[in-house]
Amino acid sequence: MGIKTKLNNMGITLIELLVALVIGGIIIAGIYRVFVAQSKAYTVQDQVIEVQQSVRSAMEVLLRDIRMAGFDNDATDLNGDGMTLNDVPTPITPGPNSITVMYDCKNVLRTVAYQLIQNPVLNPDGSINLMLMRNQTPPDSPPSTPSGDPILENVNALNFTYGIDQDETDKVWEVTAWVDAAGVGASRVIAVRVTLTATPTPVNPDVQQMVSPRTLNSTVALRNLCLN
Repeated sequence: MGIKTKLNNMGITLIELLVALVIGGIIIAGIYRVFVAQSKAYTVQDQVIEVQQSVRSAMEVLLRDIRMAGFDNDATDLNGDGMTLNDVPTPITPGPNSITVMYDCKNVLRTVAYQLIQNPVLNPDGSINLMLMRNQTPPDSPPSTPSGDPILENVNALNFTYGIDQDETDKVWEVTAWVDAAGVGASRVIAVRVTLTATPTPVNPDVQQMVSPRTLNSTVALRNLCLN
């Protein structure tokens, strides 16, 4: 008696294989889109944090010099006029988008100027790169460049507003008005309000469109000025 074998003809058809490939492709595409979105979000957050830290650092350097405006330890004749009291001739020179302060640093009269200049080298996307420059005289060691030391790149705006005391008869400092540089005139500047705006370096255009400029505002009182 012979042995009978029943063959199993069940298997995967071509249509089933195509359906499985389509479903697998949809799943892989979804995973890839999530990965791309997460990578872009990480890049955006990284650039936002970087530009925020850069703006904050530049603002700290700027405010540090403004706070020193008019400082004089009265120990040395700084400008050679035979006097040691109130020896800082021009504590602050106001400008709309620039500022110059003068103070005594280690018995040396120092002048520090902040202004925006255009970087001759354009950004990777061809846009103009405005840099915040700090130029001091005499320079630190190592010496500063002829145009100053860059402390922040890709600056969108740098604005100064000045708090003035219009009452010159009293010995009390009080801000009576906030004006721009043109409105200072002969009034006594006793406070400065700074607005600094910057953006990340435009390396990735897609990411750049998702990062808005970061702005930091700060106000500092000029406490080293003399009432006389």
